[in-house]
Amino acid sequence: MYVIGTAGHVDHGKSTLVEALTGIDPDRLREEQEREMTIDLGFAWVSLPSGREISIVDVPGHEDFIRNMLAGAGGIDGALLVVAADESVMPQTREHLAVLDLLSVPRGVVALTKIDAVQEADWADLVEEEVRELLVGTSLEGSPIVRVSAVTGQGIPDLAAALDRLLDDAPLPADLDRPRLPVDRVFTIAGFGTIVTGTLAGGHIAVGDNLAVMPGGMSARVRGLQIHKAPVDRAEPGTRLAVNLAGIDRDRIERGQVLCRPGWLDDTRLIDARLRALPNQRWPIKHNMPVEFFVGTSRTPARVRVLHGDAIAPAEQGWVQLRLRDPVALQRGDRFVVRMLSPSVTLGGGVVVDARPRRRHRRDDPPTLARLASVANGDPAAVMLHEASRDAIVSSAEAVRSSGLAPSEASEALVRLVTDGRVRVIGGQIPELMAGKDLAISAADRWEDLLGRMRRVLGRFYAANPLRAGMSLEELRTRCRVPAGFWDAAVKAAAEQGVVEVSGSVVALAGHRVGLGADEQRAVDEALAAMRVDPFGPPSVADLEARLGSALLEHLVANGTLVKLSPGVVYTQEAYEDAERRLVAHLEAHGQVTLGEVRDLLGTSRKYAQALIEYLDRMRVTKRVGDARVLRR
Repeated sequence: MYVIGTAGHVDHGKSTLVEALTGIDPDRLREEQEREMTIDLGFAWVSLPSGREISIVDVPGHEDFIRNMLAGAGGIDGALLVVAADESVMPQTREHLAVLDLLSVPRGVVALTKIDAVQEADWADLVEEEVRELLVGTSLEGSPIVRVSAVTGQGIPDLAAALDRLLDDAPLPADLDRPRLPVDRVFTIAGFGTIVTGTLAGGHIAVGDNLAVMPGGMSARVRGLQIHKAPVDRAEPGTRLAVNLAGIDRDRIERGQVLCRPGWLDDTRLIDARLRALPNQRWPIKHNMPVEFFVGTSRTPARVRVLHGDAIAPAEQGWVQLRLRDPVALQRGDRFVVRMLSPSVTLGGGVVVDARPRRRHRRDDPPTLARLASVANGDPAAVMLHEASRDAIVSSAEAVRSSGLAPSEASEALVRLVTDGRVRVIGGQIPELMAGKDLAISAADRWEDLLGRMRRVLGRFYAANPLRAGMSLEELRTRCRVPAGFWDAAVKAAAEQGVVEVSGSVVALAGHRVGLGADEQRAVDEALAAMRVDPFGPPSVADLEARLGSALLEHLVANGTLVKLSPGVVYTQEAYEDAERRLVAHLEAHGQVTLGEVRDLLGTSRKYAQALIEYLDRMRVTKRVGDARVLRR
């Protein structure tokens, strides 16, 4: 199914024409009917001569209601531009056409209405010629022009046939399994609850589906679906749709929000874009200019940051970052329009190149401008390389999702990048990536940056802690700013490349060894000699710290020279091994041992015996049974 949107100046007969074509009055509001002027969006539908059914979105033409026109112009497959033959081209005709061109509406038909009010044939010819000249250089250039009268019925069959031919070569909307419905109306019906309408794109939805309402992330369930007032169980993309939602109140959803599958569409307040300023406009789009931003059915105040130069002159294009006051749910490739706040005129529009840039860009920065140009060209490999470069490590599934590309196209591009060496798979292999498994990936330069960051962080750690062999994995992760879910894969890959070595929960630079100075080595030798005088009753930890210092003592424990039995008791490694050997031999011979027997066996005090036996319990060599210990094995 296709959607056609009307456009044109106020009182040029759009709604009357729609009713003559479809038999449906699109002016649903009492105020519209009383004033004979469309204020909000109206909807109708009709079967064309071929049997093809279309939906028609009727939009207001009055300047005061241009915002509603923008809400209706998004998501249409073609335009029905209405020009009254007795008045010809008027200001809103030009503005509506400019909006259609900015949104790249790819095809259209011009209805020259009120032809019955024109007495002179030459006048109608002049109006038609003026319209043809108006279309030159726009997305509707060359569109057929049909002379019609909604009053007499003249030309109505010809208009239906022209719309039919218009859609002959229009591709059916693709089902990417990413349904998205920008909400253009919200209301309630007694006994049913919340109803929203919009044009479905990107995928299908069905009764029973759980959907997210974005921005905000609220959840709702599809209770029912209607297409042209007929209930359906499933709706395909490209359909004008009414959705009955369960689990959400009417006052929690409004025009501008989007229904989508949970987890794939993000809120954003910052976007990168290519912006085109309209020609014949008095106002350039200046750096830091406040504007009104329209995308889909949403609008919000925004500020334009021009990334190259100080302004975008009329008829020119430029790279911009738009900072939005309110969050908006959109994706790469979406088209938008910006309007001046006062006076209220359309300034230009463009396409979203990055829906969630990592940061505010520096202005006049050649690498930034080059990257935006590469992504804007739409090459899948350039887009996926950009997604893989967002952070040091990203999820392959997240990169595919946020690319805005068809999943198969994005995955194929990602595999090519890995094969070419421009992207690295951190947590898996290419066959797993081809099979659609979610893996940790990194752009090659971002991966090298991360390895360099690991080296620098560990280097600074050693400078501050010369006697420490390494730092904790978690501390290194935090300092390298890598998400926890990707860290194990990152460390494993870094170790495979010979950058780091991992021992338990400690990570060190590969090949790093702690070296003691002559004074430190002398102090260690003297301390060990003192401990060997009475190996099972050595100096206390406090005495050793006074002799060696806490850092050197921790180093000796970390490298296995000393064994810390308790906070206050340390043995040399050889003393501990000797004590364990004696105790195990006693247990093998007698089956159990008491604390007093341990004390007597080693010729030490109760304090040292208790520290030893409790340490052996923790090491799962022994276990306590009553007042005695037995071997665990």
